Amino acid sequence: MADSDFPGWHGTTIIGVKKGGQIVIAGDGQVSLGQTVIKGTARKVRRLSPGGFEVVAGFAGSTADAFTLLERLESKLEATPGQLARASVELAKDWRTDKYLQKLEAMLIVTDGKDLLVITGAGDVLEPEHNVAAIGSGGNFALAAARAMMDSDKSAEEVARQSMAIAADICVYTNGKLTVETISG
Repeated sequence: MADSDFPGWHGTTIIGVKKGGQIVIAGDGQVSLGQTVIKGTARKVRRLSPGGFEVVAGFAGSTADAFTLLERLESKLEATPGQLARASVELAKDWRTDKYLQKLEAMLIVTDGKDLLVITGAGDVLEPEHNVAAIGSGGNFALAAARAMMDSDKSAEEVARQSMAIAADICVYTNGKLTVETISG
């Protein structure tokens, strides 16, 4: 089937919110193929413990590609225990230069409770402004909603959950079946 004939996989919204000494990563469960929801309960936010250090990661994009990247991130974290930023930069360098990894189509939001980072295949490791990061089909909707709530009395988890609810109401590739992980710094 030609690329133009294949409707492509869509779906997922992942958000990271850093507020009040906590970082929350939340992700929806929807995977769509064209106009069809293939699965509504996928788990795209994971807790990792490489070298005994807790890390939470959320991914958008191809699931197999994301798992490959998560495995690589875990090995980088095992080589540099407790240094999420360094491990993320090393992963981004490999992703950018390795011919196999260059073909991977996914993005990651990762945190160790101190840093909140977005890792892309373009070689970027970004620390988001305003303590909010979002990726995926409904990422811009969730990002806008979260930024609007950051000055409120809401906790990081409340901001993340309400932002995801807003994204799910707007984006057809996002649903309200959330996986939420919280980590403190």
